[in-house]
Amino acid sequence: MSQLQDRIAQFRKMANDDPDNELGHYRLGQLLMEARQFPEAIQSFRRTLELSPRFSKVYQLLAQCLLDDQRREEAVAVLKQGFDVADEQGDHMPREAMARMLKELGEPEPVSKKKATDPAEGMGGFRCQRPGCWAGNRARQLDKPPFNDELGRRIYESVCAECWMDWLRNYSIKVINELRLDLSTERGQEEYDRYMREFLGLE
Repeated sequence: MSQLQDRIAQFRKMANDDPDNELGHYRLGQLLMEARQFPEAIQSFRRTLELSPRFSKVYQLLAQCLLDDQRREEAVAVLKQGFDVADEQGDHMPREAMARMLKELGEPEPVSKKKATDPAEGMGGFRCQRPGCWAGNRARQLDKPPFNDELGRRIYESVCAECWMDWLRNYSIKVINELRLDLSTERGQEEYDRYMREFLGLE
């Protein structure tokens, strides 16, 4: 079994064992997309959006899978909905990517409904960079980096306190238990760190 298929099997098990685990479905969708298994990837991304409908990046990936699966009309509808979600949340990168995809498909380029300056940004609010962050303009920055290294600095600069605590209290435990990671080994710690980076959007 290839490394990609091995990871697909890991996340398929995670998604099956815990159907409400958005991380499991999201990563499974990404890996299936990489393996060009588009119908299954579409199912995984749709389930992710059922669990986290404001996860704007997923709309972009779902639309790309639909296009690769020759389902243009569905892709256009997803892109329009995803653009509105990303625009409302101020998720600039997926918003611009979906606008570009619509334009390339010959559709009218969508227009932002927000003012040029987000009031929260004008107040110096912290903008969490993790895809699917639910805190939005209410996000709080961590008091300090969680680790004294480069990874800790990146988390401090780009991930809000709410997403970090969600990882610590919820998803990290699922990853350890469901993948049976032994953190006393180098391999176990490497796997744990990789899943953490993926969850926080640092990959």
